[in-house]
Amino acid sequence: MKDRMSRLAPALLPVGLALLVAIALLLLAGANPFEAFELIYRGSLGSTTKLANTLLAWVPLVLAAAGLIITFQAGLWNIGVEGQIIMGAVAAAWVAREVPGPAATLIPLALVAGAVGGMIWGMFAGALKVYGKVHEIFGGLGLDFIATGIAVYLVIGPWKRAGIASTSGTDLFRDEAWLPKLGDFSPIAITVAVASVVGVYYLMRGTLFGLRLKAVGRNPKSAFLLGIDTNRYILIAMGLGGALAGIAGSVQAIGFHHKLVPSISGGYGFLGILVVMLAAYKAIWIAPIALFFIAISVGSTQLSLRLGLDSALGGVLQGVLVLFALLASGGQIYRARRRSQATTVEAEV
Repeated sequence: MKDRMSRLAPALLPVGLALLVAIALLLLAGANPFEAFELIYRGSLGSTTKLANTLLAWVPLVLAAAGLIITFQAGLWNIGVEGQIIMGAVAAAWVAREVPGPAATLIPLALVAGAVGGMIWGMFAGALKVYGKVHEIFGGLGLDFIATGIAVYLVIGPWKRAGIASTSGTDLFRDEAWLPKLGDFSPIAITVAVASVVGVYYLMRGTLFGLRLKAVGRNPKSAFLLGIDTNRYILIAMGLGGALAGIAGSVQAIGFHHKLVPSISGGYGFLGILVVMLAAYKAIWIAPIALFFIAISVGSTQLSLRLGLDSALGGVLQGVLVLFALLASGGQIYRARRRSQATTVEAEV
């Protein structure tokens, strides 16, 4: 029991500190912390309909985070994930608008098109890094702006509503292109999200590809000397990460908005980075952590409606939680190094 608690303490400490900070902020704002937390819970998980809406927002976040696990393990900061989500949505929107057929044809095609769109955009960033020596952060941010520009151009240009040039979005897709629902839930979207997490988990833990990808991320020079084609693995990692982000975009397009809007990424790419960092880059934790983040994001809207507080408080709680988690992780690494150095000194003596 003592060993189990010692392992859980580093994970629980950041949560406890973040909650204390949130309580302090709520008290400073003159609000009852327990009432605020109850409102967040009721606003996100308090009914079947609200749970379904929360899960629909959870799906793209999980998909984006699953893709980021792959790129982070390869040592890549895939900041271009927002653009990959957008291009996945654009590709899915093209299928929904232009391809005839029943739902049984359109839904799989739209999801595959989203994966292809995101993959191509991810590999663009990978190619800039491999062949142009452009760091993936700068290449990714540039591609984010380009993807946003493409979406805006389509919404106010070729795909604009008849007689209207508005950034509110295109016409709604026909019903056959909407993700089907079972009651309030979308079983296809949830299944895709769960499958992505399971797939990434086994890819990184149970395959030679995952082992080599981790080797590239830990030390690319050593991996190259051992015969691993590091450039190839970088491109594959960016492509796979982009594909999952693209599927997130397609779910946004055909499952949530039912049209293409310029802000279709919803910030899920950047939020996914926080989820992955809090999950310590392990796929097994991204689903529950993503649900926690989304519940805060969805439920915090009740703070402004019921208590007159800014709903951005939910984002503050998310950011503080990640900050404390990183500090705790850094502390663990520092203590481990000190112990290692002490052991080395003792051995030399």
